[in-house]
Amino acid sequence: MYAIIESCGRQYKVTKGDVVFFEKLDVEEGKKVTFDNVVLVSDDKKVEVGTPYIKDVKVEGKVVSHGKGKKILVYKYKAKKNYRRTQGHRQPYTKVEITNIKTASAKAEDKAETKTASAKPATKKADTAKKD
Repeated sequence: MYAIIESCGRQYKVTKGDVVFFEKLDVEEGKKVTFDNVVLVSDDKKVEVGTPYIKDVKVEGKVVSHGKGKKILVYKYKAKKNYRRTQGHRQPYTKVEITNIKTASAKAEDKAETKTASAKPATKKADTAKKD
């Protein structure tokens, strides 16, 4: 299963367990972050495309670290004018590990599993009580 999310003005293709570098997010290290702007979700069976976003689908992640990228040099030059300027830039980033992709159908399945799991032990206890 994979999803395409929109964050920081860009779109990212993510799957569970991926490590993605976003532009600097205002979230502390170790905290969870949720991305609501999901453009597309695909599992093995079907593909859902949003207009522009899909409702009830969220991508969750955990902030691993913050840092700065590699330095790039910006050099300005004008011919015959003795004008030269060098400037460096390091773009800050946030490293996020994708932990889960929650869809509406997955939520319904989780609820159904918890209902059946809680119902089964109750019936077993009643059956064993009758046998004794």
